[in-house]
Amino acid sequence: MSRYMINGGNRLDGEIKIQGSKNAALPIMAACVLNGAKTILHNVPDIQDVRIMKKILTSIGCKIKTETNTLIIDSSMINSAKVSEQLVSRMRSSIMLMGALVAKLKHAHFSYPGGCDIGLRPIDIHLKALKQLGANITEEHGYIIVDGKDLHAADIVLNYPSVGATENIILASVMTKGVTSIANAAKEPEIIDLQNFLNSLGARVYGAGSNTVYVEGVDRLCEGEYTIMADRIAAGTYMCATHICSGKVFLRGCSLENIKSPYYKLIESGLKVKVYADGIQCISAKDIQSIDSIVTLPYPGFPTDLQPLFVAMLCYANGISIINETVFESRYRFTTQLLRMGANIKIEGRTAIIAGVNKLEGATVYAHDLRGGAALTIAALGAQGSSTVEDIHHIRRGYENFIGVLQNVGADIKYIN
Repeated sequence: MSRYMINGGNRLDGEIKIQGSKNAALPIMAACVLNGAKTILHNVPDIQDVRIMKKILTSIGCKIKTETNTLIIDSSMINSAKVSEQLVSRMRSSIMLMGALVAKLKHAHFSYPGGCDIGLRPIDIHLKALKQLGANITEEHGYIIVDGKDLHAADIVLNYPSVGATENIILASVMTKGVTSIANAAKEPEIIDLQNFLNSLGARVYGAGSNTVYVEGVDRLCEGEYTIMADRIAAGTYMCATHICSGKVFLRGCSLENIKSPYYKLIESGLKVKVYADGIQCISAKDIQSIDSIVTLPYPGFPTDLQPLFVAMLCYANGISIINETVFESRYRFTTQLLRMGANIKIEGRTAIIAGVNKLEGATVYAHDLRGGAALTIAALGAQGSSTVEDIHHIRRGYENFIGVLQNVGADIKYIN
């Protein structure tokens, strides 16, 4: 079983180039089936989820060439609308292909998607929206079969601003005659990136980042070339790690615009940040200060994906911090592992009460999900003694060369297979 071996206590110092966004790259890769042509994507992160999406696209007939962080995807030979159950079960974002395949082939055949075990993430919102667009959906023995030969434009109101549902509706509507509107749409920057990508191919998508997104159907899309945005969650992860490790790290390619809510909380905790045209400089304070209240919310609120990283950081803070998790009900599972290291955390429903301690001690801990695993890793970087983080395949789903990045700024961390 693969693991990280970490000797804590090293100061982080240097520069980190922020990887391309996982949550932008995956739906954009799915969107590449729409043009039935060649698409060149730059700044694609080399992570496990991207590798799985590449396998899925290849399995339905796409030809893909990889050149470092550039993908050349040729979707002109797509020959299947049925996606491998084995691959879908390994990655929730595979559901993005449903809207794209229904738009392109007028049919899709999926099993229910997998991913991190952090709570219920039903796809009912996706299916309801596709039905409103005219799709006929049947569910048989764990499979979802979508017939989209009668797709039409619709005015859709989401009962929750789901990122995935917003993206799926956009993809399903891009080549559907008429104008589709999505009210109460998710506002995440990754949706803006998807809009910008699609429009670069000739689509007509407007309003991403606002309450309502409009999609005017077009007959066809053309070839294109596009650069994926930087990963704001990776940036937040390295900011927290810098603070824990009394560091000074320049995050190249990091845009403050997309991380304002966590940025303000980091400033409250004492992190010093200098903003430059090509990135941001993070300088840890002598002591980490507690934070009175963090509430995870859809964008532009505090991102749920950064909640575990902030919990890890606040274990080292002076005083008591409180976090309320409103998005995923099971996202505190990782805190039981922090307790092994000497953390003082109490969970009451969806609220975490974190009393900072003078030090954490090295221990063997287990990663149950992507962000929780990253949180355990950065907690171990600041702990006294040696730690082992087991089950790191979860972490590799979302972070490119995680140990190499950390080693380059001074962390004592090794990968053991």
